[in-house]
Parts: sequence; structure tokens; C-alpha cells
Amino acid sequence: QVQLVESGGGLVQPGGSLRLSCAASGSILRINAMGWYRQAPGKQRELVATYTSGGSTKYADSVAGRFTISGDNPKNTVYLQMNSLEPEDTAVYYCNAGGIYYSDSGQTRYRYSEVWGQGTLVTVSS
Repeated sequence: QVQLVESGGGLVQPGGSLRLSCAASGSILRINAMGWYRQAPGKQRELVATYTSGGSTKYADSVAGRFTISGDNPKNTVYLQMNSLEPEDTAVYYCNAGGIYYSDSGQTRYRYSEVWGQGTLVTVSS
């Protein structure tokens, strides 16, 4: 069973910074990609940034240059450093993992479905 646990959300003033963390737990052998999504009140969930185990990153235009995603592959953890935060960044941020290889009774298995965390609230307000 693979689970994602996010941390690091909170209240910050405009222009401030926050760092989110997402740690995957379970009998994980490798995760091909992890990412962050967000959902603001009344809006659809949207992609923020993604990170692959090979080190490739991708950002939404709205956060490029302000947010940085990074990963620690041996720890199955991904981070999102958020700088120059704006009120428009207020949302629940969700961690996502896909392409997961895990161990089950001594066998290597591949999980086809993605895993989501429970979400962490980021509020940008003065």
C-alpha cells in the first residue's frame, strides 16, 4: 500500500515563501514521477509542477520562475519551494505520484493507478 503524506502548508503574507514536502511510504522500489497540483475554491484542480526520477521538471506558466520542484529519490520525497507568493496561489495543494514500482511478497509489482495525498492548505493573505 503506497501512501503520500504532505506537509508545510500554512498562512503566509504576499511576497513570502513556503516549502511543501511530500513523502511516499510503502514497499516502494521506484517512483517514476511525482508532482504537485492545487485546487482553489470554486476552481478545478490544476497542475503546478512535476518531477521525474531522471530529474526533469515541468511548471505551470503561472508559477514558473517563482516555484521550484525538487526530489530526493532514495527517500521517495518531493519538495515544492514557493517564493514570491501571491493571493492567487491560495489553494489546497495535493501531491501526486505515478509509475510506482513496489515490492509485494518478494515480487516486483507495477502500480498503474496514480496515488494522491490528502492535501495541504496554503493561504496567501495579509
